[in-house]
Amino acid sequence: MTKVRDISPHDAADLAKAGAVVVDIREAAERETGVIPGACHAPLSALEAAEIGAEAGRPIIFHCKSGGRTKANAPALAQKAGANEVYLLAGGIDGWRDAGLPIEGPR
Repeated sequence: MTKVRDISPHDAADLAKAGAVVVDIREAAERETGVIPGACHAPLSALEAAEIGAEAGRPIIFHCKSGGRTKANAPALAQKAGANEVYLLAGGIDGWRDAGLPIEGPR
């Protein structure tokens, strides 16, 4: 199975700029508080049916609100990612926001 690693918000931002796919697993109502620019949406409640759109070889960074759901569901997220590198955003979108990184929205 794919190894899952934590990644800091600043390292995640750099990896996203280099082409990684950022995936928001929060539910739709939670996204009204804002989103990471360019993040696709694959809510945990519908993860199996969600389309992530990451070509083989592109790293995938999953995030939730604070990091708890991504950690608790790491095996399912790794399975969804297939052979791609998998990262969990440390602190979730809250950590991203606390690091001073951009947020779009609310939407």
